[in-house]
Amino acid sequence: MGWLVYLIVLVSIFFLSSLKQINQYERGVRFTMGKYSGIMEPGWRFLWPVFQSFKKVDMRVKAVDVPDQKAITRDNVPVMVNAVIYYKVADANKAVIEVENFFYAISQYAQTTMRNIVGEVTLDELLTQRENIADRIREIVDKETDEWGLKVNNVELKDVSLPSSMERTIAKQAEAEREKRAVIINSEGEVAAAANISKAAAMLASSQGALHLRTLQAMNDLSSDQSNTVIFMTPIEVLKAFEGFSNHLKKSE
Repeated sequence: MGWLVYLIVLVSIFFLSSLKQINQYERGVRFTMGKYSGIMEPGWRFLWPVFQSFKKVDMRVKAVDVPDQKAITRDNVPVMVNAVIYYKVADANKAVIEVENFFYAISQYAQTTMRNIVGEVTLDELLTQRENIADRIREIVDKETDEWGLKVNNVELKDVSLPSSMERTIAKQAEAEREKRAVIINSEGEVAAAANISKAAAMLASSQGALHLRTLQAMNDLSSDQSNTVIFMTPIEVLKAFEGFSNHLKKSE
């Protein structure tokens, strides 16, 4: 009877040691006698001890921080660029069989690709077309790592650092550009104001007595405040009005 209990205990230990748990976000790559024999889906899975082994692969999206890389742009400006890559494992067996350490491999390949792409563009393109450059890096890395069972979802350029001398040059250029726009806007305003003044002067000149009425209106506005001192200058049109009145009297005589 004792041997039966002993046997039951051994069988239980064997069975429990053969059960492997695969979490929902994982897949298990199973090997039988050293050869790939299938993918283990999430849940409890049975493996024959000694004869079978497995390796878990995390299928969630991962973020790889690409460290600062020193590169030289096409117009010979040294820059420091860093980025972040978002990817996930699309094929678990390739990620285990085709590459030793896919996390390290994709990081190294991304660094090389980023330096090469930065060397193909000018500084202005690097600063103004960061999204397009990041997309080019993503396409190249995704194509290469497809054989490793990886899928690159996105690449973001986090920072582009310039030498201090170049930063001062760009700041001066931006300041000069702002001053240029201010001068253009100011001159356009002066042209528009001059056109309006000319138009108003032509309208007043074409209507007899209009300038006199405008002068009287201005005096009325000034007289509303007793602290104002008004110096009245007789417009030429008023003198012309008196001259016309004088001529009319002479004709009536």
